Amino acid sequence: MSVTNHGRRYDAVIIGARPAGAATGMLLARAGLRVLILDRSQYGADTMSTHALMRGGVLQLARWGLLNQVIAAGTPPVRHATFYVGSDRTTIPIKPANGVDALYAPRRTTLDPILADAAAAAGAELRYGITVKALQRDTAGRVTGIIGHDRSGRPVTAHARLTIGADGMGSRVAQRVGAPTDHMGTAAGAAAYGYWPGIPTEGYEWFFRPGAAAGAIPTNHGQTCVFAATTRERFRRDLTRDPTTGFRRLLADAAPELTDRLAGAPPTGPLRRFPGRLGHLRRAAGPGWALVGDAGYFKDPITAHGLTDALRDAELLARAVIAAPAGDGDEAELLADYQATRDRLSLPLFAVTDAIAAYNWNPAQVGTLLKQLSAAMADEVDAILAYDHPAAPPGDNRRLQADRRSAVQRHR
Repeated sequence: MSVTNHGRRYDAVIIGARPAGAATGMLLARAGLRVLILDRSQYGADTMSTHALMRGGVLQLARWGLLNQVIAAGTPPVRHATFYVGSDRTTIPIKPANGVDALYAPRRTTLDPILADAAAAAGAELRYGITVKALQRDTAGRVTGIIGHDRSGRPVTAHARLTIGADGMGSRVAQRVGAPTDHMGTAAGAAAYGYWPGIPTEGYEWFFRPGAAAGAIPTNHGQTCVFAATTRERFRRDLTRDPTTGFRRLLADAAPELTDRLAGAPPTGPLRRFPGRLGHLRRAAGPGWALVGDAGYFKDPITAHGLTDALRDAELLARAVIAAPAGDGDEAELLADYQATRDRLSLPLFAVTDAIAAYNWNPAQVGTLLKQLSAAMADEVDAILAYDHPAAPPGDNRRLQADRRSAVQRHR
């Protein structure tokens, strides 16, 4: 069955219903646009993640009226961040500011459904179990929609003014449109993580020792996500044949304080491993297409900033699309502005993350890099706060609809 059997065209079809795609779709739908979101996985399915939201990500959820749902799901508040750098230990309180008095690290089985449900509540259509096989184009080469199939093999087609790839770091949309990579990372670490119940933590805990790093991130169900990371070479050598033993040795090198707290207890479930991937900033948009989230911008997970950036960029892209009436020639300029803003905010984070992921620093050097990371995150929060008003909360999309009506009037 085609999703366009009833003749409906969409303002946007989004491939990927994870945080970047769902948030973008939610904001577009709140503005009154016709949105279709497609995902090949199942609703609420788990996925690999560091979970940690930084202040910018929490601020976005609060602005969108969704943070209370994250809290109601039992996600523990994080009110301190402790850094172990070499032999030094520093604890930094999370100071209340701009309506955010704590950080949160929800499991993806919590966060992703909240965002997907918010998109559906705003009027977006969501379809799961859909695999996109090709993009439709007009005679000029502009992308005009997608061609795919559902789990039973039945064809699925959708036509849209804009096709948005939110399909992860290995984005098929990016491949099919030939999106150039404008910036490529030079270093990539590898990591393994698991979940341990009942581990005492002081909020987020980050450990940096020569050649290795680790973290403890409190999340839902009384569990703590514990990760250890290193170079890809050591990862292949030590965590391929015997991941459990290799993980414990790596964790002992990076965070002996944390190893003592685990006391040899096994995780609840198998360890998850990420073998590493170079970061990228791809071209963010072209004729009839755009990229958001890891599809357009991915960096090593050692700085645990991917979810925050995805929520930031979802609104940057949504605002550009809302401001460009259908068929208006300013769409390309507005999407170029989206990329320019994304890159301005991302490049400092990208560079410092790339340097940390090289694992060739000493404690003094990584301490300097962490200060640079903090400054880049502060700039990101300032950029979010500079938006003229928060995106409308559930049940009230009048402000964004007003933006769209104003844009239409300006371009008539």
